[in-house]
This record gives sequence, C-alpha cells and structure tokens, in this order.
Amino acid sequence: MQAHPVTMLDSVRAIARDLSPAYFALVMATGIISIAAQLMGLQLVAVALLWLNIVAYAVLWLLTLLRLIWFPRRLLSDITDHQHGFGFLTAAAGTCVLGGQFIQINRDYATAAALWVLGIVLWIGLTYAIFTALTVKEEKPSLAAGITGAWLLAVVATQSIAVLSALLAAHWQQPFRLEANFLALSMWLWGGMLYIWMISLIFYRYTFFRLSPSDLTPPYWINMGAMAISTLAGTLLIINSPDAPFLQSLLPFIKGFTIFYWATGTWWLPMLVILAIWRHVTKRFPLRYDLLYWGAVFPIGMYVVATYEVALAMELDFLYFIPRTLIYPALIAWLATFIGLIRHMARGVAGQPYN
Repeated sequence: MQAHPVTMLDSVRAIARDLSPAYFALVMATGIISIAAQLMGLQLVAVALLWLNIVAYAVLWLLTLLRLIWFPRRLLSDITDHQHGFGFLTAAAGTCVLGGQFIQINRDYATAAALWVLGIVLWIGLTYAIFTALTVKEEKPSLAAGITGAWLLAVVATQSIAVLSALLAAHWQQPFRLEANFLALSMWLWGGMLYIWMISLIFYRYTFFRLSPSDLTPPYWINMGAMAISTLAGTLLIINSPDAPFLQSLLPFIKGFTIFYWATGTWWLPMLVILAIWRHVTKRFPLRYDLLYWGAVFPIGMYVVATYEVALAMELDFLYFIPRTLIYPALIAWLATFIGLIRHMARGVAGQPYN
C-alpha cells in the first residue's frame, strides 16, 4: 500500500497542532535585544531585528489562529494547565515589546498605540482566563509539579503594559498623558505585588523540594527578567514624573522600589548562571534547542536595557559599564538560540518530527 505523501498543508497542521503557547517568547527576546542594540549604538542590528520580529509576530499569530480553528481542544487544554497556561501571556508581553520596538527604533507611535490596545485586551482576557481556570479546576498538581518560572510571565506581561504605557505617555498630549501614566503606575505596582506572591512559591519550591536538571528549565531565568522589566517600568515613571503630579509626589518611593527591583534582578543573574553550569556541566544535561531558551534570552536583554535606563534616569553613570559589557553575551545568546531554531525547522522540513 502506497504511503500518502506529506503535503505542505499537513506540515502546517502538524506545526499548529504542537505549537507551544510560549512561542511568543521569540518575539519578546528578539524585540528586547533589538532595543538593547539600539541603545548601545548598533542601529543596523536593531533595525534588522525589528523587521525579523515583525515577520515572526505575524507568523506566530497565523499559526495560533490556525491552532484555534483546527485544534481548539488542545488549545483549551493548554490554557487550563498549570505548566503551560502562563505561556499564553507571552502573546501579551510580545505585543507590547514589539510596540516598544516601533517607538524606540522607528518612532512609529501610531503602530505602537495599536499594539498597546491589543496588548491590554490580551492581558485582560488571558490573565482572568488562566487564573480562573487554575482556581476552579478540580484536579490540581502538587506545588513541585505545578509551578515553574513561567508563572512569572504574568508579571512580565503586566509590566510590559506599564512600559509601553509610559513610553506612549511621554508623546501624548494631556489629558491622555496623565491617564496613561496612571495606568503605567498602576500596572507597575500590581506587577510588583504579583512578583512577591509568585517568587515566594518558586523560592520555596527551589529550596524545599528536590530539583533535578530537567526541572531547571530556561523559564526560571524569568526570575531575573521579571525584576528587570519592573526596573525598566520604574525608570520610565521617574522620567515621566514632571508630567504627572501624582508621580512627582511618589518620586522617592518610585526611585527606592526601582533600585529594589534592580538589585533583586542583579542578585538573580549570577545565581542563574551558577545553576546553568550545575545543570549542563556538573549534571551533563544536554544543551540542545528548546523554544524555552527564548525565555532565557529575554531576561538577559531586558537586564541590559533596564540597567542602561536606571543609569540614565537616576544619573548613576558608574552603571553604564554593565550594559556596554553584557550587550555582547546577550547578542550571542540570541544568535545561538536563533541558529538552534533554524536547525530545528530544517529538521522538520527534512521529515524529522518537530519537538
């Protein structure tokens, strides 16, 4: 009996069926590395990554919509899963990071505003859908089996709205400027509270449950990335404070918490490097392409941008050496992960299964 030849449509269906909800982390990582490159004077790199990100964003939305049409039950199952549900929030965060790219690189505020609206809609819908599903489901995993660093994507998505709101507010007229700054402040505060809740559970899982190399997935780098983007949002609020009286009155508090966030993220960075060495060198866990590595590239790029903006907003010139140094490891991490993605796609085209 002759085997049925695999068509392009079959391949697209297979990709859509198995598409991870966290794949918009590719957009997050590419967007923030592009912004970091722009700030460090690497304009050609920044522009190239902007156009690449536009293509990636469009392709991922197409595949997501096809998955919703062809495999709605699989998509719904992911939303209600403790391990995978928060991955959907990469769509909201990626949308806002792309909006930030349009502002920082293209000075395109109209497109950024459209992405801002979409990001808010996605954040509202996904946040309440995921938290409601995880709350009311009858069968739930243990803490050790259910919680991962991916939960902190809820913080990243929240702070991404704060960041884009603050960026847009600086170029809007009153009263929209005042309202956007208030939204940015509110989201910044809520994101900080959410981090405190979640990192307590994650730290408890770290220290009181057995952690195998396979458990230490790349999204644990979001422990640091969530603090880095919180730092970035705080610096933008500091910069915008002359335009909003309520920000001016809270300025000492905002500055204090911004440094608090930056210091926390800075503590996490060497800790995560040590754990990565333990995972791949000591325990010899294989280092091969995994879409979750985009969740590790994003925090590195975000730390570069956040530290640069802290130095700028608070006149801490002695900090500039950090982003000027870390931009190169960030670019290498992005390039290595992108090459892994290309090889992964090539294997799929050659008839090997996607994984």
